[in-house]
Amino acid sequence: MPGLTERLRTRIRSAPPRVVDIAITVVVTAATVGPALVPPSQPWWVVALAALASVPVLWRRTAPLVVTAVVGLAMTALVLWEKPMLPYGPLVGTYTVAALSPPLLRLVAVPVIGAGVYVSLVLPQEGLESYRVVGTAFVAAYALGTSTRARRARAAELAERALRLERERAIAAAHERARIARDMHDILTHSVGLIVVQAEAGPLVLRADPERAEAAFDAIADTGRGAIAQLRALLGAMRSDQDGHRVPQPGLAALPELVERTGRTGLRVALTSDGPPRQLPAEVDVAAYRIVQEALTNVLRHAHARTARVRLCWTPGALRVEVADDGKGADGAAGGHGLIGMRERATACGGTLHAGPGDEGFVVVATLPAG
Repeated sequence: MPGLTERLRTRIRSAPPRVVDIAITVVVTAATVGPALVPPSQPWWVVALAALASVPVLWRRTAPLVVTAVVGLAMTALVLWEKPMLPYGPLVGTYTVAALSPPLLRLVAVPVIGAGVYVSLVLPQEGLESYRVVGTAFVAAYALGTSTRARRARAAELAERALRLERERAIAAAHERARIARDMHDILTHSVGLIVVQAEAGPLVLRADPERAEAAFDAIADTGRGAIAQLRALLGAMRSDQDGHRVPQPGLAALPELVERTGRTGLRVALTSDGPPRQLPAEVDVAAYRIVQEALTNVLRHAHARTARVRLCWTPGALRVEVADDGKGADGAAGGHGLIGMRERATACGGTLHAGPGDEGFVVVATLPAG
């Protein structure tokens, strides 16, 4: 039996509102007009009042307060000649006012409904039992409507929360895709750039300086292995992120290795640090490393420089990262998404990035939060 009741309730909830209203109107009209038709001698206006006290329920969602007033007045007049078992139309109207009307209309409706119920009981001089039964019925109808309104508001709140969570997940997924794209861009462009430079230099010195050629080919192999290791770590992070764990990415501690690896291409790179270094947030630490990596990659690919300088300036609230070269200046920044990616990295962790021609070549300056 409970299962049947639950299925019936589910069907009613899933039915179109208009169908539900028609069904309610048919039942209310039958319960109100039917008794007025039993004695054939009832005047026609009694039947008309009975219909007026029930049929307007069909429009209860459109104008709850108006419908309740109409059926209530008609029921008050009807009870002078015909007394239905219960005032079904006004009860449905009371429920609808409680369930659908805004707070101000509910505040106005409660005393009006109460006065109407009192008048409909006083005029036919009903006994105390009728007061109790009818009063209880109206209180129950209003309470049921209030419960329906609260349940609907709760469902809307849950739906809004689910939608908000879905949007947040979509935004987080987009940010994660952008982060992965930046990491892959930095890893591949830097590593492939080093490999290309070494591969072009290797054949030139193969006969004249075999040891240098062998070192170039070793550097190609090391760079390729390093790129594979970083890509594996990145792809592993994509899988492990499902469990909330992320594989650590290289930070400032890996800068000496980056400078040494870049120096194998023939570009002389100097790394200096001013001020006492501090522990950085993981996001800032990775961003600083990737910015230096991309800046050095741009120097190799575009600047045709002989030297490059990487300078870390530590201040109480920020880390200033500067990468400068003695190459072609502004022409060295042309093409690709390198500068865009560096600026996105700096902005993502609350910093700024500026790039442009310097005294000799091209300069990239990133200011990142250090606290």
